[in-house]
Amino acid sequence: MSSGPVPLPTARTVPADAPERLEDLLVRVARGDTAAYEAVYTRVSGPVYGLIRRVLRDPAQSEEVAQEVLVTVWQTASRFDANQGSGMSWILTMAHRRAVDRVRSEQAATDRTRRLAPQSYEPAYDDVSEAVETRLEKEAVRRCLGTLTDLQRESVGLAYYGGYTYREVGELLDVPLGTVKTRMRDGLIRLRDCLGVTA
Repeated sequence: MSSGPVPLPTARTVPADAPERLEDLLVRVARGDTAAYEAVYTRVSGPVYGLIRRVLRDPAQSEEVAQEVLVTVWQTASRFDANQGSGMSWILTMAHRRAVDRVRSEQAATDRTRRLAPQSYEPAYDDVSEAVETRLEKEAVRRCLGTLTDLQRESVGLAYYGGYTYREVGELLDVPLGTVKTRMRDGLIRLRDCLGVTA
């Protein structure tokens, strides 16, 4: 039996080397702090590239767009508003939009080339009908996504457009897995009802 002094319980403190929250780093980046930007870059470059690669498929283009997004983070960090969502969500939303813009730009260039090239091909009625139907479906989905709460839209967007698992969505948004599953379930029910899909 030890007769030495018993240590008193101490208040739990955050270790000095604990990683800084992404949101706090973005505030510092907005002030021009390059060390904070390096930390943000290290933390988000992998998820940013991964999300863009899922949309674009092409590694070289994905790398180029990822660099554009990361430069934009440096330039626009002052626009980040923690009340609108997490830092990771803000950056990944930017990455997804930039990737989709690149897809649209590539498609527009392809369409211009086709228009300018002499063609004897007339699209079949089925092709036109299918294109119209696809466009109407996309517009309906976009409209119905607008009826979701911000949290539901973030979760559904990351899972279905970003290709992330529920667990990864939880990590990116810094919320428990159960919360992600609830958001997804409620969001998908709402989408189904809005789109008039029968179960």
